[in-house]
Amino acid sequence: MGRPYQPSLLRLLHGLTALLVIGCWLSGLLVYSRYDGRWGRLPFTPDGNWIDLHGQLGWFLLPVGLAFTAYALTLGKARLRRATNSMALVALVALVLAVATGKLMQENWLRDGELHHLVYALHLVAWLVIGLAVLVHVAGSLQQGGWPLLASMSNTSVREGDLPGDWPGQIRRYMKRKR
Repeated sequence: MGRPYQPSLLRLLHGLTALLVIGCWLSGLLVYSRYDGRWGRLPFTPDGNWIDLHGQLGWFLLPVGLAFTAYALTLGKARLRRATNSMALVALVALVLAVATGKLMQENWLRDGELHHLVYALHLVAWLVIGLAVLVHVAGSLQQGGWPLLASMSNTSVREGDLPGDWPGQIRRYMKRKR
């Protein structure tokens, strides 16, 4: 059996989304540990303006996550039939909720100890759903294709017809099929 190959646009959007989600998770963990910590704190939280960094990462995550969701629902739709990939779609929906609730929050709520806002609770729940969905997605990918499948998402080689210049044509062909 040959090595799995993932389309380059999928790898780009998946990779950017993953990096930004990890950044949001880590910065959010630092924000939570410093200002909330009701269910535990990190043993050491470095100084820094983590709320602003967390918000900036979320701001970048919004367009990337929307582009990835659009890809998943169009060019990647066939892949969503697999349970492990449908969990990734659950993570993307939760991601939209996390970014939306994050933008609705006032940044001084946490600094002022105001932890009772519904929007903040929804934000935390969204990030828990993202975390669980990502874990199920990775575990399912490992079960389905093992390490070669996971490694194919970080492979930098590109096949003929899958270069960035080919992406508009791929999208046009998809749109023509749907008419």
